[in-house]
Amino acid sequence: MTMSKFVSGAGLAALLMAATALPASAQSAKAALKTADGKDAGVATLTQTPSGVLIALAVKGLPAGEHAFHVHAVGKCEPPFTSAGGHFNPAGKKHGMMAADGHHAGDMPNLHIPAGGELAVEVQNASITLEKGKPNSAFGANGTALVIHAGKDDYKTDPTGDAGGRIACGVIE
Repeated sequence: MTMSKFVSGAGLAALLMAATALPASAQSAKAALKTADGKDAGVATLTQTPSGVLIALAVKGLPAGEHAFHVHAVGKCEPPFTSAGGHFNPAGKKHGMMAADGHHAGDMPNLHIPAGGELAVEVQNASITLEKGKPNSAFGANGTALVIHAGKDDYKTDPTGDAGGRIACGVIE
């Protein structure tokens, strides 16, 4: 049976309009991460929650160790990924989770990649949103990207956390 047998014509139109204008809590996005040599490095699924964006990240083939993980301010991932710009920072804060006056919206905890190079983890970022039109939206005029760095973030050095080069990048779409 079709849905129209259960919903009147006007009710069906309202239902279809509601389905295209999802509330923030139902919005999601993805980012396919690649290495500088074009190899698949994994995928991130982003889901809007009442307390920010939950990022489910699954990576593979990356070097073991501690690596910085940030949202960057430009939705471009052209190797060596400097095209992704600096950290997403719509509020003009200093870098680092330890910054006295707050941190960049794109600052997140380091990833701890095991010897096999594969990691599946969920990270909550309370400083960004998937709601279009908001100043801290991942879907602003320049877009945004997820970047994994060669080194760890020291959570204090402004503006980069002394995290080194960029080893994987994925545009948030």
